[in-house]
Amino acid sequence: MVFVAGPRQVGKTTMARQIVGRRSGYLSWDVPADREKILRGELPPAPVWAFDELHKYRRWRDLLKGLWDGRRAGQRILVTGSARLDFYRFGGDSLQGRYHLYRLHPLSLAELGDGALEDLLALGGFPEPFFSGSAEQARRWSREYRSRLVREEITSLERVQDLGRLELLMIRLPDLVGSPLSLNALREDLQVSHKTVDLWVRILERLYAVFRLAPFGGPRIRAVKKEQKHYHFDWTLVRDAGPRFENLVAVHLLKWVQLEEDSRGRDLELRYFRDVDGREVDFVVLEDRRPISLIEAKVGDDQVSRGLRYLKERFPSAQAWQISATGSKDFVTPDGIRVCPAPVLLRDLV
Repeated sequence: MVFVAGPRQVGKTTMARQIVGRRSGYLSWDVPADREKILRGELPPAPVWAFDELHKYRRWRDLLKGLWDGRRAGQRILVTGSARLDFYRFGGDSLQGRYHLYRLHPLSLAELGDGALEDLLALGGFPEPFFSGSAEQARRWSREYRSRLVREEITSLERVQDLGRLELLMIRLPDLVGSPLSLNALREDLQVSHKTVDLWVRILERLYAVFRLAPFGGPRIRAVKKEQKHYHFDWTLVRDAGPRFENLVAVHLLKWVQLEEDSRGRDLELRYFRDVDGREVDFVVLEDRRPISLIEAKVGDDQVSRGLRYLKERFPSAQAWQISATGSKDFVTPDGIRVCPAPVLLRDLV
C-alpha cells in the first residue's frame, strides 16, 4: 500500500482521483455513502482502491490490514489523509511492512518556474489560492482554511474543549515565525497551562498546519539546545516580508528533505543554528547527523551573515548559501559561500 499525507487542500484528493481515473475505486470517509460501503466491505472491483480521510475511523488500521492480507492478486491500495497517518493509530494491528509513506506538499518554485517566486510569496503554495491569481481570494481562502481546520479537522480527531483559545493560538503563531518559539510566553498570552499549549502546538503539527525545527549543534560551537522555531505550511499567514520569505524557504527545504527520505531512504533532517552569542543560520540540512547544507534567507542584497561565516568555517565541507527574495547579486565569497537570488537554489529542489 501507499499512504500519502499532507495538509488539507494541498491536492491529495485530486491526485487520488487522477490515479484511479474514471473507475469507481475512489472512496471518501467524509461521504456517507462511501463510508457505508467501506464498513460493509462492499468495495468496487477496481484495480486501485483509493481511501480518502480513512484515518478518521478509529479502527482504520485494522480495516486496512484485513483488506491488504485478503486482497486478490494485483490489487493496489492508496490511502490519503490530511493528518500524520503514522500517528493516528488508535491501537489495533500494526501495518509494519505493508505500506510506504509519502508526504505531499504545497506547490514549489521547482514546479512552477523561476518567475513564480513573487506569486508564491503573495498567494501561497496551495493550488486553489495560487491558481486564482487573486490576492484578495487568497486572503479569504486562508482565513476560511484556518477556521475549517479548527472546527472540522481538529474536532474529528482530537479532544479539545476550548476551541476558541486554540483558534487564538493559530492567530498568534504567524507573528512569531523566524524567532525561537516560547511556549511559556504563549501560555501567558492565552491564560492556559504550559501542558495545554504544548499539546495544542503538537496537534497543529499532526494536522500539517505547522512544523517545528530543532536547533543544531553542541557545546563545541556553543549552540542553544532546546529552543525550537516553527513555520506554517500556509506562509501567507505571516505578514512581514522577511519572516514570510524565510517561511517559504523552510517549506521548500522540508519538501525536498522529506521526498529524499520517503523515496530514497536518506537519513536527512532540517534544523536551524543559533548560539549563545546570538549568531544564527536559518537552516541547516543534516545527513547522517552531519551538516551538508547551510542556508540563510534574506529579503534583499544584505551583507553575508556572520552566523553563516562562523558555521561554514567549522563545517567547510557543507555547501553554504545566502539567498535573497529580491536581490540580484550572484557571487561566491573567498570562504566558499554562494550569495545569489533565491531561485538559483530553490529551482533545483523539488
